[in-house]
Amino acid sequence: MSKDMRTWIQQLRDAGELLEISKSVNPLTEMGALLWQSKQKALLFKNLEGYPGWTSLGNGPANLRHCAVAFETDLEGLIPTVSERMKRRIAPQTVETGPVKEVIYKGEDVDLTRIPVHINGIKDGGPFIASGLCITKDPDSGIRNMSFHRLQVKGRNKTGILLVPRHTSINMQKYEEKNQPMPIAIIIGHHPLYYMAAATTGPYEMDELEVAGGLLGEAVKMVKCETIDIEVPYDAEIVLEGHVLPGYREEEGPFSEFQDYYIAGTGKNPVIEISAITMRKDAIFKNLQNGSETEGCMFHKVPMGAALYDRVRSVGGFTNVKNVIVLPGIFGVAIQMTPRFHGEAKNVLLAALSGEYLHPKVVMAVDDDVNIYNEWELLWSLTTRVNPEEDMVVIPGTRIHPMDPTGKELVPPGTPGWHRVGGKVIIDATKPPICAPEAREEFERILPVGHGKVRLEDFLE
Repeated sequence: MSKDMRTWIQQLRDAGELLEISKSVNPLTEMGALLWQSKQKALLFKNLEGYPGWTSLGNGPANLRHCAVAFETDLEGLIPTVSERMKRRIAPQTVETGPVKEVIYKGEDVDLTRIPVHINGIKDGGPFIASGLCITKDPDSGIRNMSFHRLQVKGRNKTGILLVPRHTSINMQKYEEKNQPMPIAIIIGHHPLYYMAAATTGPYEMDELEVAGGLLGEAVKMVKCETIDIEVPYDAEIVLEGHVLPGYREEEGPFSEFQDYYIAGTGKNPVIEISAITMRKDAIFKNLQNGSETEGCMFHKVPMGAALYDRVRSVGGFTNVKNVIVLPGIFGVAIQMTPRFHGEAKNVLLAALSGEYLHPKVVMAVDDDVNIYNEWELLWSLTTRVNPEEDMVVIPGTRIHPMDPTGKELVPPGTPGWHRVGGKVIIDATKPPICAPEAREEFERILPVGHGKVRLEDFLE
């Protein structure tokens, strides 16, 4: 059975991870606060004030535990599981039609204001579609790309779009050089594995729909759009079709971004004109609350963690890396490993800083006796196993993520050269390596008498 947003909602329900809300909720004034408070459960809104007949899913996934549910594994197995699935590529299949074609609006019937797009934060420039997966093609080769972009609703058939300088931005540059509008299709609402595929960073030639097929274990079925030459998943909830206008920019933002700030991205950004909307007859809108440790972060933390896990395990031919977690804010990473040699942890950390992703700027290695899913253990390791003059190295003047507010912005958003420069740091919080057993034993953690044998629950009535 194909996985879509309906099967995902049932997965959450079966796992006891879904709260269903029947009381009236206003997407413009109430939904953001409700999603912000629900970091442990997904929310299914069944009564949306001002939008009769609509249902909306938010915070699915709300945390890494939900991501594990999506991949049918547990928390500790999440990154290794995703790492293996990301090695697979399954090409999409084109079909004649599908549920996303049940309702079709074109021309004057297109009206984004009828869709229950919520307002994230108190300083946001208006409603933003944060759950849109944007599909574009290279105008020369036809190479396809699918990626996340925030979309500010600016009227009946117009949105703004923020383009971080990656693959969609490259496609846009090529269209602008030809003075042609860029066709774009925007998927709203699908299984989270589609979103994690879209958040995967790889070479320009990588087709994220093939990545999605690998993650799902089945080919993605695609249908042709109505007004543009692009294909989209046949069982999405909603698809917007349109064009990014060449050489035209408007003020866009501010928006509540994933780092919990408004500082990055706001400015003169491109505009999309929507030419068609297709959807299921009972479409469920996917609202995505942004900010640190909210749903938007989860979609990025998992593929990034899996990519880093793969990369650092091969440093020097092999390293005994156990697991990886992307830390709050997405600019930090913790790597759980057993160091074998002096200096090996530093090599691993340097590799993590120079991978496919620009996000990591603070990376730390911890030993295999530290549970990376307990934040207090990470802090404990940092404060008890780090000698700053030996175990911390600052690297100045590197290119960092353009949305990192701590860096120096040399070129503004809305341009192909948008970027920031700043420092990065590696922190070796591991014990001495196994080649120095006596020194390593000095950092063995204390354990109580009876550890692993005596259980508190056996003594409770």
